[in-house]
Amino acid sequence: MLVCLDAPYVDTSAADLSLALGGPELPALAVRDIDLPGLPRLRLRLLGASHQVVLGTLTETVACLPGRPPHLPGTLHDETAGYRFLATVLRPEGDGLRTRVAALRAELAGDPYALIGVFPGDEDAVTALSVRPGPPDGVLAWRTWHAYPQTNELVLTETVVEEL
Repeated sequence: MLVCLDAPYVDTSAADLSLALGGPELPALAVRDIDLPGLPRLRLRLLGASHQVVLGTLTETVACLPGRPPHLPGTLHDETAGYRFLATVLRPEGDGLRTRVAALRAELAGDPYALIGVFPGDEDAVTALSVRPGPPDGVLAWRTWHAYPQTNELVLTETVVEEL
């Protein structure tokens, strides 16, 4: 689902992002609820140029969080909780960001398991989330993209949650 948002950026660059697990649902610009058989309710939420995913009692937030120092780990693996998180920051050459974002918008616009928000003023200013529904084995994965055209950065995250 592609939505045109009526809000300016909240985050300014990849360096301003943090990962937070737990905590309340923050005010959202757009929300998409997804029901998958045998799994807790999944909620994809766009927060400014950031995201929040709520899966049952798990809340994952990647955002510029007030009162929290910026730190987006490259990897986080909590084996006990069955939670794995990966983050990568790309700085594409030339028109690379524009090309990647255009392909992302085209791929996810009609996807029933995705939410992509485009911010006003720059078609490359997007935040996107996509769930990969798999077999009903208690494993769920999602990916996110945060595009910052003003700094030529694309933040990619991937999360896998097991033992739901």
